[in-house]
Amino acid sequence: MSFLGVETSLTGREWLGPGVEIDRAAEALVQEAGLPRAVAQVLARRGVDAAGAEGFLAPQLRNLLPDPRGLRDMEKAAARFLAAVEARERIAVFADYDVDGGASAALLIDWLAQAGLTPTLYVPDRIDEGYGPNEPAMAALAKAHDLIICVDCGTLSHDAIAAAVGAEVMVLDHHLGGETLPPAMAVVNPNRQDETGDLAHLCAAAVVFLMLVEAGRQWREGKGQQGPDLMAMLDLVALATVADVAPLVGVNRAFVMQGLKIMGRRGRPGLVALADVARMDTAPAPYHLGFLLGPRVNAGGRIGKADLGARLLACRDAGEARAMAERLDQLNTERREIEEAVRAAALEQAEARGFDAPLVWAAGEGWHPGVVGIVASRLKEATGRPAVVIGLEGDEGKGSGRSVSGIDLGAAVQRLAAEGLLIKGGGHKMAAGLSVARDRLDAAMARLSELLAKQGADRLGPRALHLDGVLMPGAASVELVEQVEAAGPFGAGAPAPRFAFPDMQIMFARRVGESHLKLGFGDGMGARLDAIAFGAFDGPLGPALDNHGGARFHLAGRLELNHWRGRTSVQLRLEDAAPAGA
Repeated sequence: MSFLGVETSLTGREWLGPGVEIDRAAEALVQEAGLPRAVAQVLARRGVDAAGAEGFLAPQLRNLLPDPRGLRDMEKAAARFLAAVEARERIAVFADYDVDGGASAALLIDWLAQAGLTPTLYVPDRIDEGYGPNEPAMAALAKAHDLIICVDCGTLSHDAIAAAVGAEVMVLDHHLGGETLPPAMAVVNPNRQDETGDLAHLCAAAVVFLMLVEAGRQWREGKGQQGPDLMAMLDLVALATVADVAPLVGVNRAFVMQGLKIMGRRGRPGLVALADVARMDTAPAPYHLGFLLGPRVNAGGRIGKADLGARLLACRDAGEARAMAERLDQLNTERREIEEAVRAAALEQAEARGFDAPLVWAAGEGWHPGVVGIVASRLKEATGRPAVVIGLEGDEGKGSGRSVSGIDLGAAVQRLAAEGLLIKGGGHKMAAGLSVARDRLDAAMARLSELLAKQGADRLGPRALHLDGVLMPGAASVELVEQVEAAGPFGAGAPAPRFAFPDMQIMFARRVGESHLKLGFGDGMGARLDAIAFGAFDGPLGPALDNHGGARFHLAGRLELNHWRGRTSVQLRLEDAAPAGA
């Protein structure tokens, strides 16, 4: 049954509330754990009972950290890493050009620096070399190094790793593995086909962190030696986990919660400089990692110097870090401009093909490879369907895809590559990359659409808005919001709680900037709350509420704290609305 009777909201969505079982579980949490109902609703949705509430609200890494030895090749990889350290071998780190790759590389560089070693960092150029290890780069690195560590890449790089003659190679990755492994001395990857899948939610930086945990154990037990402080490195793991959209479940919750605390201490010059250039003026939260810091780290790999993000994260000199952060900020501005041009063209093209297909896709001449992934994400958000965007140049196209919950895009793309319709392709459930010959583009996209339809992508309806319960303005206090936030962090796999405010009176509404809506609303009995709806005038929400004419509305969204001139207040991040009389 529709929540508050809203079958079709102003944005075309049905509102769905918690079921009877969730309501019962929430009531038990209120009675047995003494939690506010709003917090109890959130915990009940996550399957937390009264006995587990305290541990969930204050997750301890020591209780949630898996034994690294549960991953195949882990003990061997850690032992080889320590052997290289003790023998003062020449080590190279080959990293992907995104945040996860940069953070993974920075973890290793940081650890090795504290052990008195300076490894070589190599990040491939997105345009000239593409994703992952390539034969020329690996062959060149092998001539000058004893050990090459591939992070956030390498699981499918058979030929490139075979080209590393004279050096040993280990892979620390999380991308979907193939039927066979590359000729590396160790491949540590929770998404290997012979793994259990219990840790499939880890990003690459988390895999690197676990390798360092195991290395620390071996050092203590074998040599009686203490390694670097790994807890101080959780800021990098948190950044990568959020930016790579890894689900915030299990140990990932603890990684992010602890990492945010470390980041708040401002001890890493690279992240301090990045936060300052992004004008962060509050304690770091998942939002800042995903939307302020992450995109700037990514900007180097997208349209600038590929290794700039990794170098910044590993930087220990405040002056150098400030210069790199300013350059990344400039590149991020340029990236947004390029992205907007591609987004408009891709949206028009995809709309012409139809948004009701199993796959929404677009391809264009000269579209920058550094922004196609972001644009694919925008198409996915706009349509609720898996999306692929491809930039064409010469006889080839390079593209990225983003998926929706329940549809494994990475597996479909990997199968497409195995069938010979792609030059190469791979990824994980929610994201994938691919290269395709121009003359096989239509056939490849048709086959990909067919594979996704078999997973049910053609039967996806309009996305419902899931709500955790009802609140009134007078109950939305700063204390309540802080208690709800303790049930976080929120993000992929752990959506932020959304509440409905029923039968509200619009006190004022005004347009802010080009497309945002600011409004105040109340229950008619004195209690009121402010709200902001970003991009509201890009759709029907803004005009309807701006021209409310005194009508009352059900309003829905997420509660957040607004810090302004030393004062903290509660604000609703408005996402949807429906006429109260409907």
